[in-house]
Amino acid sequence: MGFFDQRPAQPPPPEPARPAWLPDEAVLPGAVPETTVLARTDDVVVALGDLHAYPNGFAFTLTVVLREPQREGGGRFLRHFHARPLPADFLRFGLRFADGTVLTNLDPRPADPDEEGPRLLPQGGSGGQRRHEQRYWVWPLPPSGPVDVVCEWPARGIPETTVALDGDVVREAAGRAVTLF
Repeated sequence: MGFFDQRPAQPPPPEPARPAWLPDEAVLPGAVPETTVLARTDDVVVALGDLHAYPNGFAFTLTVVLREPQREGGGRFLRHFHARPLPADFLRFGLRFADGTVLTNLDPRPADPDEEGPRLLPQGGSGGQRRHEQRYWVWPLPPSGPVDVVCEWPARGIPETTVALDGDVVREAAGRAVTLF
C-alpha cells in the first residue's frame, strides 16, 4: 500500500447554486423577430434586434453600423463605462421599464452575484471597422407596458433619443420559451 492510498476518498464539493438572474441553459428562448432602429444619422445607425426572451429575462443585440471604417478604438464605445466625465465618443445606452426601473451601460456591475436587483449585463460582442455588435442580458423580464430604449452618442451627432418597445411582446416571447429538461 502506498503512502497516498491511505487517505480516505472525499466526496466532491457541491455545485454552487446557479444565480436566479442567469438565463437557464436548458431553455430555448422565444424570439421577437423585429429589429428596431434606435437612432440614425448620415454616418451611423444604432439598432436593437435579435431579442430572445426566457422565463426570467431576455437577451438582445445592440448593433452599430458606421458609414466610414473606424481606424482606431474598435467597439470600445459599446462597453460599460463607469468613469466621469463621459467621453463624447462613448455610446450611452439604457432601458426604462414601465415601473420606473432604469438600467444603463453606465451602471456598475454588482460585485456580489447573489445581490438582488435588476441587471443589464454585457455578454459577447464582435465587430470590425464598420459594424459592431454587443449582446446584452437583462434580468428580470419587464413588467407589462412600454420599455423605453434610450441612447445618446454626442460624438456621432445622436442626441438623447427614446424608442418605446412593448414589454408585453417581450413577455409573450418568454411565454413561448421551451424548457428542455
